[in-house]
Parts: sequence; structure tokens; C-alpha cells
Amino acid sequence: CLQRQKLLIYRIHTECAYTLFVVAIFWLTEALPLAVSALLPAFMFPLFGIMTSKQVASAYFKDFHLLLIGVICLATSIEKWNLHKRVALKMVMLVGVNPAWLTLGFMVSCAFLSMWLSNTSAAAMVMPIVEAVAQQIIKAEAEADELEMSYSNGSINPALELDGRHAHPSYTLIGLYTFKQNLSPAEAERKSRKDKYSGIFKVMCLCVAYSATIGGLTTITGTSTNLIFSEHFNSRYPNCQCINFGSWFILSIPIAVTILLLSWVWLQWLFLGFDFKNMFKCGKKKTAREKASSQVIREEYKKLGPISYPETVTLVLFILMTLLWFTRDPGFIPGWSSLFPTYKSYITDSTAALVIGLLFFIIPAKTLSRTSNGENTVFGYIPLITWKEFQSCMPWEIAVLVGGGFALADGCEVSKLSEWVANKLTPLGSLPLWLIILISCLIVTSVTEVASNPATITIFLPILSPLAEAIHVNPLFILIPATLCTSFAFLLPVANPANAIVFSYGHLTIMDMVKAGLGINIIGVAVVMLAIMTWIVPIFDLYTYPSWAPNIPSTNGTGL
Repeated sequence: CLQRQKLLIYRIHTECAYTLFVVAIFWLTEALPLAVSALLPAFMFPLFGIMTSKQVASAYFKDFHLLLIGVICLATSIEKWNLHKRVALKMVMLVGVNPAWLTLGFMVSCAFLSMWLSNTSAAAMVMPIVEAVAQQIIKAEAEADELEMSYSNGSINPALELDGRHAHPSYTLIGLYTFKQNLSPAEAERKSRKDKYSGIFKVMCLCVAYSATIGGLTTITGTSTNLIFSEHFNSRYPNCQCINFGSWFILSIPIAVTILLLSWVWLQWLFLGFDFKNMFKCGKKKTAREKASSQVIREEYKKLGPISYPETVTLVLFILMTLLWFTRDPGFIPGWSSLFPTYKSYITDSTAALVIGLLFFIIPAKTLSRTSNGENTVFGYIPLITWKEFQSCMPWEIAVLVGGGFALADGCEVSKLSEWVANKLTPLGSLPLWLIILISCLIVTSVTEVASNPATITIFLPILSPLAEAIHVNPLFILIPATLCTSFAFLLPVANPANAIVFSYGHLTIMDMVKAGLGINIIGVAVVMLAIMTWIVPIFDLYTYPSWAPNIPSTNGTGL
């Protein structure tokens, strides 16, 4: 009987591992759409006798999906009423038009948008503005060249028209340095100008792609990897309740700001050089390029007109949703969830998101106007967003993909496969803890370059969680850095949709993105390692093995 029981356990382990392997292969190769591959456990687990069909089906819709619905309602309204464009242009106007500061302005704007919208949407919104500014710079620089030539020929151009004719194709890029080669003066000048245009275009494009990803790190809803981690963690450790919108924001905002600033410096140095003297010089006269940038941004902002009623309502609901998330259970003071003491744990971030999300379908998009006799003019009732508009923005593929990940995680738990894997990985406990974290960060960062971010985190979470338990380390010590590093898909255009959108504009080569992305990957991993070993430790008391984690006997020999 004992032998038969061992064979049964071995068979269940093998069948669950086979299912996990098949799904992982389909996710990594994308031979089928990700959502379709995520449905494989729905029929494989019942056929193998691992879970019933009813049990598997319940894993495909959880609290995460309700949170996603509320957030997408907000994102739909922001996109529909162009609030995102107003915010982005206003931020860029605040930082000025110096090329370096203009780049930082675009990065901050895009990062802020990606905190609340998907990274893909943020990049798609900001890139047309960047392209308009870049094209206006071309025209202004060409006009400036003509003005200089007119002075050198003894004639004077009375004015510099920024909206003149298009520049010649050979003047399509601006430069910041000259090439010392054996060329004629005219050829050297053209070469210099081309490199200058190329450098600014590349920096502007890459800053949008990378800041869209970096901004998403800061909020639970900012990127799908954060959402998947949050749901996985809260499902596996229901007694913890330490990962919420507020706690994640506190731990991640310093990381995102540091990576954003270092990435800005890296891109400036890589493509433009970094001239601190000119950057911080006060009272410097604006160049034609800077005047052109300022003009196009002001014109784009004027086109939006005064802020409209739907924009105002959307902004108010956005602020309200954010406040509800932050104040639900801030930790250092009682939150509004304490108003329901008997069932406080029943309320999550998805509760607030749904309440606000439903208001977008109720509040009308138009105010009533009055006629001359004082009576109200009746308009046809139109809400801020419609169900059809919501459906067009709802990422159903991500919703099903995450459900498939939950199903796989549940199958690994039921079949005890995760426990078996953890036991096999126990020898890693002899390594220093910082090395274990670094290895896990490097592995997920490498895999996410060739696989989608959601698929990568879904594959690794069920492996890393039992590993932390087996070596008797706070699971957050390994899961937080691994989750953050899963978003570091900076190397290739196909690594994430934001990269692909930016690459499609034609100003970058593969090598440009690889060269820049490699540096930002290194910066990202280094900052995450610094954070997990310093300021994140006291937030979650990481050096103490928590009571909410399984108390598994361990031969842990980790050291710092």
C-alpha cells in the first residue's frame, strides 16, 4: 500500500509538472495566443485527476479581476476625454524646452500616466506628442541654418518662420557634436547635423519606451506583473494582508524615481553627451530648436481648449479612487476600512476600484443647460463611458492569462508539486541570501526579454514562494525583487508592447535599443538589490520569518 501511494504521488507530480511544462512552452514561444494557452489547465487538470473542473474554473476569476475592471473604467474615461494628453503637455511645459530637460519632462509625464494606465497605453499616448515636437525641431533647425547662411552671404533674413517648408531629407536629424574625419567642410557639417538629429530622436523615443515601464513599477495596478504578484501573494498567504496599494507605493516609488533619473542620465550620456554647464545655466538664450519645441507644445495644449466637464469629473474620480486606495489601511494610522471592524478583512483595493468604476457608467457626460425662459433643456442621457467603450479597452487576454496562472498555482499546491520543487531547491540555502536574490533577479530579467512579462512572473512565482519557505526566509525578500525585475524588458522591440510602439516610428535600430536597454537593465537590477537590502527591510521586517508563512523545518544556511 505504501508503495502504491508513493507511485500515485509520483504520477500526480509528473502530470502536474507536464501541464506546467506544456503551458510554459506555449507561453514562451507564443505558438498560440497567451490567453488560449492559459486555458490548457482548465481541461488538463481534470483529465489528469489533479483538480475537478469546478475547482479549476473558480481559479480563473478572482479579486484581481474586479480590481482590473475598476481600473480599466478609469483608464477608459481618461483616454476618451483626453485628460492624459492635457496632463502630459502640462508637465512638459513645466520643465522647459532644453533638450535634456524636455526629455526628462516626457519621461516624468509618461511615467506618471503609466502609474494608472497600462504601459502600452501610456507609450501610445505620449509618442505622437514626442513625434510632433521632434518634427517641429527639424523645421526650426533648418530655418536656423538658412538664417546663418543668409548672414554669411551678406543678406539678412528678417524673421525666422517656424512653420516654413519641410527640411531637406538630408537634414532629417539634429546633432550635438561633430565628426573629425577626412571630409570636406560641407560634408562634415551635414554629417554633424545628421548625428545631432539622430541623437535627440533616439533619446526622445527611448525615454518614452523605458519610462512607460518604469512608471508602472510604482503601483499595484500599474503593470500586470504587480497585479499577478499581489493576487498570488494574498491568495497563498491570506493571513498577511501586508501587500496593498499603499505599502507597494511606499516601497516602489523610491526605486522608480531612482531608476528613472539614472536612466535619463544614461540615455543623455550615451547618445548626446552630458553637458552639466549648459544644462543648469540660468538665463541662457533659447536656441531655434528650443523655441520650436516650446511653440509646438503650447500649440498642442491650446488645441485642447479649457478643461471640460467630463475631464473635471474624471479627474475628481481619479483623485477619489487614489485616496481610497491610500487610506484603506495605511498601516501607521487606522484607515477607513476600520469603520467595518467585524469584517475589515473583507474589504480590499478592488472594493474601492469597483465603487468608483461603476460611477463612470452612472454620471452623465453632459450637464443640463437652460433656455432663455429658465427651463432645463433635456439631453439624451450619455454616461461618461459606455459598455462598448469599456470592452474596447478591457485587456481580456491579460485577465484570462492571469486566471491560467492562478489555476497552475492551485494545481501545484493541490498536487504538492511546489513542495517537492522547494525541497529540491533547499541546497540553495547554503548560499548567501543576497546571492540567492541576485540570481533570481538575473534569471527573470533574462527570461522576460524573450517571454511576456505576465507569463514570466506567472511561471516563477509558484517556484520562488516555496523556495523561500524551504530555506526559512521571508517570502517577500525574494518575491518583491523578482516581481520588479520581471518588468525590466528593455533590450528588444518585441520584449514588451511599449518598446514595439516606439520602435515602429522608425527612428531606432535594434542595436540602439540593445545598447541602451542593457545599461538600464543593469541600473534596474542594481537599484532593486540596493532597495531590498536597505529601505524595504524595515517596511516588512524582512529579517524575521513571519508567522503568516508556513513553518517548514529548514537547514537554512543563508548569510548576508
